[in-house]
Amino acid sequence: MRLNLITLYVDDQRAALAFYTEVLGFVLRHDLPLGEDSWLTVVSPEAPEGPELLLEPAGHPAVGPYRDALAEDGVPLLQLTVDDLQAEHDRLTGLGVVFTQPPTDLGTALVAVLDDTCGNLVQLVQPRAPEVGA
Repeated sequence: MRLNLITLYVDDQRAALAFYTEVLGFVLRHDLPLGEDSWLTVVSPEAPEGPELLLEPAGHPAVGPYRDALAEDGVPLLQLTVDDLQAEHDRLTGLGVVFTQPPTDLGTALVAVLDDTCGNLVQLVQPRAPEVGA
């Protein structure tokens, strides 16, 4: 088995596409009209044939309460790995991205949480290599 598609519910597909491509740097993979919405996916430029992130309309009645409850508790719906968390935090802050948690050292990783402006919290993670002998 392989991971192929991850669904992320978004309030507005066009706004989400702009945020995930123009701000975070993902690349559009599919934009296929489906009635009023689209089959809209983006991929990492570092893995263009890798897993796709589906920007799914959040119209289902269960989505709102689910996302609201997680956001209220500060729980991210998506985790993205970065090589240099501080540099990404500085770059994104310069673009106006709001972080709900600044870069924080958890020992095994550095983490920060941002608001994707589309109804979700996203955690950025910079894993740390395990210490030799640990």
